[in-house]
Amino acid sequence: MILDAHQHFWNYDPVRDAWIDESMQAIRRDFLPPDLQPLLDANDVDGCIAVQADQSYEETDFLLGLAGQYAFIHGVVGWADLRSDSLADELSKYEKAEKLVGLRHVVQAEPPEFMDGEAFRRGIAKLRSFDLTYDILIHHDQLAESVRLVGAFPDQSFVIDHLAKPVIAGQPDRQWVSQIRAVARHENVWCKLSGMVTEVPGRDWTPQLLRPYVREVLEAFGPRRVMYGSDWPVCLVAASYAAQMDALKEACADLSDDEQRAIFGENAAEFYGIPARSVD
Repeated sequence: MILDAHQHFWNYDPVRDAWIDESMQAIRRDFLPPDLQPLLDANDVDGCIAVQADQSYEETDFLLGLAGQYAFIHGVVGWADLRSDSLADELSKYEKAEKLVGLRHVVQAEPPEFMDGEAFRRGIAKLRSFDLTYDILIHHDQLAESVRLVGAFPDQSFVIDHLAKPVIAGQPDRQWVSQIRAVARHENVWCKLSGMVTEVPGRDWTPQLLRPYVREVLEAFGPRRVMYGSDWPVCLVAASYAAQMDALKEACADLSDDEQRAIFGENAAEFYGIPARSVD
């Protein structure tokens, strides 16, 4: 079983999707399940987790609608207003949505100490009762905040997206290494090997350039709390689906077969609560 733990779908809107700037022309169009399925098939990937790209309940409903139509979408990481007083009521509306497996907020765009905020933390505190995970989308300079967050909620399952977006150039920055190790000490936190090719300055990446960052994450989290994600279609501004996947496979090639199976599918299924029978 191979499971892509991180990809997106959208009907492109130049206003809503203004984050797709001039340097990302390759993804200024619609990306929907019929675009992804041939790539999954060609790379022997059995299914995926669709992750929100827009902060609205309409986005969550859109992704759940696609998941209802396409069996290879095994889970949805949606969005909800975690700071809202009516969060519990909003989440209750999704209690029968079996493919809603988690939530995410684009914290990388928020001001410092956003994750320390009382309202945000009240929202995080409600997720476990709805059996929802939380994806942490941040830049590397927000890792210290993440350490405080995950430490405050030891029973909540978290996953760091995109290695917390370090600048991938030469050997890993020692501050990033120190902080990724600090967050990894919390056993309720996992990490996605995703979004790497677009964090290389000039997007001039090579598999050799990515390898030290992969190794640092594996050393910090161990191979049982790390999962593969393509970040498709965002990856397309720097690499094809096959190229980014092959680079990560190469970086993990010296691990045991069991460890590689865990990273490229089993860990994501466990983290997001995807029944094995649904992926077989």
